[in-house]
Amino acid sequence: MKISGFTFLRNGTLMGYPYLESIRSLLPLVDEFVINIGAGNDDTYERVAAIADPKIRIIRSHWNEGIHAKGFVYAQQKMIAQYNCTGDWAFYLEGDEVLHENDLNRIRESMLLHLPDPKVEALAFHYHHFYGTPNQVATSPAWYRNEVRVIRNTIRTYAPDGLYWMVMPTHRRGRHPHAAHTGAHIYHYGYVRSAERMAEKNRRVAQYWDGVAASTFDYGNIDARILVPFSGSHPGIIEAWLDNEAEQTFRPNPSYRLSKRDKKHRISMKLEKWFGWDLSRKHYLPYK
Repeated sequence: MKISGFTFLRNGTLMGYPYLESIRSLLPLVDEFVINIGAGNDDTYERVAAIADPKIRIIRSHWNEGIHAKGFVYAQQKMIAQYNCTGDWAFYLEGDEVLHENDLNRIRESMLLHLPDPKVEALAFHYHHFYGTPNQVATSPAWYRNEVRVIRNTIRTYAPDGLYWMVMPTHRRGRHPHAAHTGAHIYHYGYVRSAERMAEKNRRVAQYWDGVAASTFDYGNIDARILVPFSGSHPGIIEAWLDNEAEQTFRPNPSYRLSKRDKKHRISMKLEKWFGWDLSRKHYLPYK
């Protein structure tokens, strides 16, 4: 079994991504790591190159600044990296996602178990979405609780906006992949970077999603009811970043007014509690 890791990056330092920690967390699991680095305005390329691991293969790319529709340029950059993977499985990890060292054996065992079965097209993970501080996570159905991050690299797929995959068994119609669950977690730290870095990230990203970002960012502008304390342990690789780069104090905005979306999610959370449902979105078809 050969495992490929892949990701794409651009201006990771400027936008406060823990991309070095993300890469290092996946390196022990993979046989090769394809990293597509877009031409930018910071030292992302130099920092990745300085890891100097023989598994890493860097691709240099230029982004199409004329594409603003629904993250399609992200899809392009993700697929550039994936199309250069040569493994049986391709493991996509975003620059703000980290694996826990305690999960690596579990993930490898899941890959070995499901490799002989072509009906298993992908592997899914639980998610910890940290928000505002490393000590709390967002739990409403607005935050996907399970998602695919590993795809079988011998099937026809594409990523319509960079966030998930579609399998194309025919030329006319795509579908989500059939995925088995690894039982492991992805630790998502994108919403604990400093508020200053988050504002910079939103400003730079908005143009690719038909949007205009505010000049500042306040973590307190959220329905605090969806946040719960985190009682687990963080991956060892991220601890220094959390101490030096992450926000540490969360202060809810007392003047925050619930949006229609917030109210909808409160209702969904009540239904989940009453009936044991999971109303969060999944971009895969559970394999049974």
